[in-house]
Amino acid sequence: MHLPGYPFRPRWFVREGLRHHYLDEGEATGAPVLMLHGNPSWSYLWRRLILALRGEHRCLAPDHLGMGLSDKPGADRYSHTLASRVADLDALTGHLIAERGAPDHGWTLVMHDWGGPIGMAWAARHPGRVSRLVVLNTAAFPNPHGPRVRPALRLPLWLLRETRLGERLFLRHHAFARLATLPPFGVRHRLPGDVRAAFLAPGDQLEHRLAVQRFVQDIPLGPGDRSWPLLLRAGESVAAFADRPVLIGWGLRDPVFDPLMLREWRRRLPNAQVHLFPRAGHYVLEDAHDRLVPAVTAFLRR
Repeated sequence: MHLPGYPFRPRWFVREGLRHHYLDEGEATGAPVLMLHGNPSWSYLWRRLILALRGEHRCLAPDHLGMGLSDKPGADRYSHTLASRVADLDALTGHLIAERGAPDHGWTLVMHDWGGPIGMAWAARHPGRVSRLVVLNTAAFPNPHGPRVRPALRLPLWLLRETRLGERLFLRHHAFARLATLPPFGVRHRLPGDVRAAFLAPGDQLEHRLAVQRFVQDIPLGPGDRSWPLLLRAGESVAAFADRPVLIGWGLRDPVFDPLMLREWRRRLPNAQVHLFPRAGHYVLEDAHDRLVPAVTAFLRR
């Protein structure tokens, strides 16, 4: 597998017979920076940030089960829910503290896409562990647009969540991940061919694409969805971190995580340092890495 810009040693954590891949790069005694990706990406998303930070920090970046280099269990072995993702992260970080010398406090939590609800639900369990937040085109609270899906997203979500055609698009054609790496959907600037191939590589086989579909099916849109209560609790926890340093880096051309979601983060975290990128899309670390990576680096140094 050719992964340009990703010269990292793979590490593994086994839980309930399933191997979780994660990166543990940099200064072993440095303050941990925990980077949580979303769907349909993986720890490859963090490659530039890790290279910039590992001289001073301990950079930790797991691949959620079914994503990246982690095992890809079927539905009979893993529930693919927000709760299971938070439990996985809790187990991994507990292992890193108990067995791998990581401190039990002073962590920076970096979140993108699904990393927001996963990370904030985890942080709510360990508020004393997290000292800083970095928020990148994500949400960790109910949709501020209200319970109704916006008209532009209503048909695609219904198609992907509820229909056989959606299942074929996910599993047979890998369409969701393919579109997410093309302009104007996930990025605004075309990725180099080998970089796009690296993002798509973990889903090279049909049976490796289930997690991408299940993440979409698990989006908590309202009280009838199984992950809704945990999303509510994650959202309620955000205010508890308003007294800590926060950096928000936001691509303003994101078709899903739009300016209203950014406004909600700013309302809940009014003292946050905000960096806006008008020409960047959802994968803000791809479109605006030349400005965002130095901003995060400077933020952590302060």
